[in-house]
Amino acid sequence: MKSSNVLKVSFKEQMLQAREEAIIRTVNLLLAEKGFEAMTVDEVAASVGIAKASLYKHFPSKEDLAAAAMVSVMRRAQDFIATLPGDAAPVDNLRAVVRWTMWVKLAGEMPSLPSQNSKLRAALVGNRDYMDGLLEVSDVLGAWIEAAQADGSISAQIPAIAILYTVYARACDPVLEFLKMGGQHSNEQIMDLVMRTCFDGLNARPL
Repeated sequence: MKSSNVLKVSFKEQMLQAREEAIIRTVNLLLAEKGFEAMTVDEVAASVGIAKASLYKHFPSKEDLAAAAMVSVMRRAQDFIATLPGDAAPVDNLRAVVRWTMWVKLAGEMPSLPSQNSKLRAALVGNRDYMDGLLEVSDVLGAWIEAAQADGSISAQIPAIAILYTVYARACDPVLEFLKMGGQHSNEQIMDLVMRTCFDGLNARPL
């Protein structure tokens, strides 16, 4: 009888986890499409197919919903970075991260970053999982940037922090949407174009 109860609890927990994952996926897509301010709790509940009261049992506020989605994307980034070869050139790993970020954004799965004075930003600053993930990712990217500057593959005249923010900016780059709306380029071509402007700049170079 005891083992049966354990199985029942385990199944219930699995169902709750599956529902939370569905909620987070939905919030992620809505944040990517509309942004935090335009997204409503009502449409999240309707999209998942549950009552708003049930939604609040998992996440007590709109800010908590959005923060969970941001944490989810941060973990995906950490998982991707962990797959990159440790013996690769630092600039190659940076390129891989930027390309992955653009791929996620073009797929409609990258939540729009919060504005400086938004409630979501305040919630994220207070979210330990998100801040710990951001610090870990920043440390890894920062080390690659400094190594790439040391070996001459990235300009040492640009402060490393400016390069780091340029990498992060690809997660909210409107150029991706503009080029996609134009309908003249595939996603792969769009990523190639933005990669060139990001890493090679706009200066003309002799062929």
